[in-house]
Amino acid sequence: MSVAQKFDAIIIGCGQAGPPLAGRLTAAGQTVALIERKLVGGTCVNTGCKPTKTMVASAYAAHLARTGAEYGVSTSEVSVDMQAVKARKDKVTVDSRAGLESWIAGMKDCTLFRGHAHFEGPHEVRVGNELLHGERIFINVGGRANIPDMPGVNDIEYLTNTSMMEVDFLPRHLVVVGGSYIGLEFAQMFRRFGAQVTVVEKGPRLISREDEDVSESVRGILEHEGIALRLNAECISFARHPDGVTVGVDCTSGDRAVTGSHVLLAIGRKPNTDDLGLDRAGVATDKRGYIEVDDQLRTNVPHIWAMGDCNGKGAFTHTAYNDFEIVAANLLDNDPRKVSDRIEAYALYVDPPLGRAGMTETAARKSGRKVLAGQRPMTRVGRAVEKGETQGFMKILVDADTRQILGASVLGTGGDETIHAVLDLMYARAPIETLQRAVHIHPTVSELLPTIAIELKPLA
Repeated sequence: MSVAQKFDAIIIGCGQAGPPLAGRLTAAGQTVALIERKLVGGTCVNTGCKPTKTMVASAYAAHLARTGAEYGVSTSEVSVDMQAVKARKDKVTVDSRAGLESWIAGMKDCTLFRGHAHFEGPHEVRVGNELLHGERIFINVGGRANIPDMPGVNDIEYLTNTSMMEVDFLPRHLVVVGGSYIGLEFAQMFRRFGAQVTVVEKGPRLISREDEDVSESVRGILEHEGIALRLNAECISFARHPDGVTVGVDCTSGDRAVTGSHVLLAIGRKPNTDDLGLDRAGVATDKRGYIEVDDQLRTNVPHIWAMGDCNGKGAFTHTAYNDFEIVAANLLDNDPRKVSDRIEAYALYVDPPLGRAGMTETAARKSGRKVLAGQRPMTRVGRAVEKGETQGFMKILVDADTRQILGASVLGTGGDETIHAVLDLMYARAPIETLQRAVHIHPTVSELLPTIAIELKPLA
């Protein structure tokens, strides 16, 4: 029977919350075991934000080169070297991961264990031949692509957001199954690289959690670039084909199948919790496998916390990092921060991007509040006109009684940055009058926010 190595804290997973928590704990004089079974940095650094947004930038460069004549710039025929695109993406990822590994290596009293972790008891975690004992344990294991049990899915070769990172060629025809955030980013990206692209979505519209006007605007942007959309695909199935893969869509209109050279499955994510031995620690999960936590990210076991994608409280790098901040504030700073203090905010990185904060219009209506709304198309935003990027719109929602901002959507050039002007006011709990009286810099996209705030009208 092996003797356990004892640590003040065990952190399982080196995603966005794990290493910074290790840094805070070791700085406070605690000994930490940090465990990673694959690549330091988690999804964001290796298969998510860093690499995909690097590829989005390459796709944008290709698109801008093709449309150069619209700006008075002559360009020859544009070609895309996918091996060079991948090499650029790989360098950004490797450099980021190397920086993180160097930081971890420099932490005093932090030991990095490489391998798969599983619980052997409430305080014991095994990694290979090593048995570790932690007074406190923090789970930060992230998530992975969800592969539903659709007919024929096990008979074909398919891509996920992870395996897409290894693609160094241009698919002839990429069929993307899933019309939400991950799928749409890859769809536009590879269309701009030069592939034929079809998006298959089970629902009646794209990005169904967004308001219908946002969904329709994004649909128009993608169709304008030549991306085929097959919505209402109720019975999705797969079969091998001499030219690649046939995807049965059984839509209400159009052909009943699409044949592509490659298929990308972008149908949600699932937590990496099924092989941790959580039952041996007594840690409770919900029916989808997410670890149940309270408002300060503690599980039902008092000395165990769960951070990041695996707790179901957020699915983004920024929410995972905020999870670290909440845990550290409560444990080390006597600062009772809570998950419920967080305002939902995120972006969709199609071009132009969508920046979102707070409630959607649909949610605001359902809340029973009296709601005021202001909206402005990007065609009336000087900065967008000057850049020749006038697709999209901006919308702000306000509680008519309290004058508090409820939410905002900015679909348009710079939307992922502009949204923060509204988000910060929401965190400050400032009334809409603060935005109405603000003087923003001209010419910017943000300068129209005060104008929209002044032009609020009751929702019809």
